[in-house]
Amino acid sequence: MRAVVMEEFGGPQVLRVRQVADPVPGPGQVVVAVAYASITFVETQVRAGDGPFGRPALPRVPGNGVGGRIVAAGPGVDPGLVGTVVVTTTGGEGGYAERALARAEDVVPVPAGLELRDAVALLADGRTALLLHRQAEIKPTERVLVEAAGGGVGSLLVQLAAAAGAHVIGAAQGDAKAELVTSLGAAAYVDYTRPGWLDRVRAAAGGAGLDLVFDGVGGSIGTEAIGALRDGGRVSVYGMASGADAEHDEARLQARSIEVIGLTSAPSPAQARALIADALALAADGTLRPVIGQTFPLEEAAAAHRAIESRATVGKTLLIPTGHDGD
Repeated sequence: MRAVVMEEFGGPQVLRVRQVADPVPGPGQVVVAVAYASITFVETQVRAGDGPFGRPALPRVPGNGVGGRIVAAGPGVDPGLVGTVVVTTTGGEGGYAERALARAEDVVPVPAGLELRDAVALLADGRTALLLHRQAEIKPTERVLVEAAGGGVGSLLVQLAAAAGAHVIGAAQGDAKAELVTSLGAAAYVDYTRPGWLDRVRAAAGGAGLDLVFDGVGGSIGTEAIGALRDGGRVSVYGMASGADAEHDEARLQARSIEVIGLTSAPSPAQARALIADALALAADGTLRPVIGQTFPLEEAAAAHRAIESRATVGKTLLIPTGHDGD
């Protein structure tokens, strides 16, 4: 089969398509014919050698999330799963390929009426957004700022917060994302690359302090956004797309009774699977609309990484292997 193989750390050019052996399922494993593979910002960091969990062993096939049809089952796996269309994590690697291995316990069937590409777009981002949303416990009329609101997780957080009755302000880079973000339920949109962006956030919040900030950017943007919280507000920290964490003055946060919440620990495999299933159900009933801004064939994995790193993408980016068995 064909797969994207990474033999060194570096720029997007290190992602090269190679012919590799088809995966063979071991005990408790299945093989998925990959129709769509998820691409995440963290994967671009791992490729560059700057991932949050250190440098993995090389060579490797990147990709931690795929969707497609199960074509083989290993020992101990219900053979009735073969033929089922699923989304699944792959254990951290192997997704950028025509076929991928996964643990049978990780697969989540795609509900009837939900497009497979939408299900894959929700695999990582839907799980993350739903977990953050539940941890934040948003109340109606609260003033909520969502950073990176045009991205995969951010676009879902906008929808979830709006559905909870919050007054949502979406912030991202560039004016081109304004129409998308407001169509998802945000009451206002702000470009945080422009001077005075926080003044516009305060104006959109009616001049009052924010109740909640979803900080997926970190750096100076995250730091400034935290400063716009009211006393007793909350910040949900889940990412550092800027490459750095927001600066938290713990004593000042404590003095202002500002609570820091977010992804303090990864959900267990069972919890992650339940979150994915819930996100897919919300999409199937129309509550969530995943935004797929761009797709790339397997040969253009490097171009996909460049697009994500340049902040030129909107919503989710998917990789589409050619020659797959499809859905």
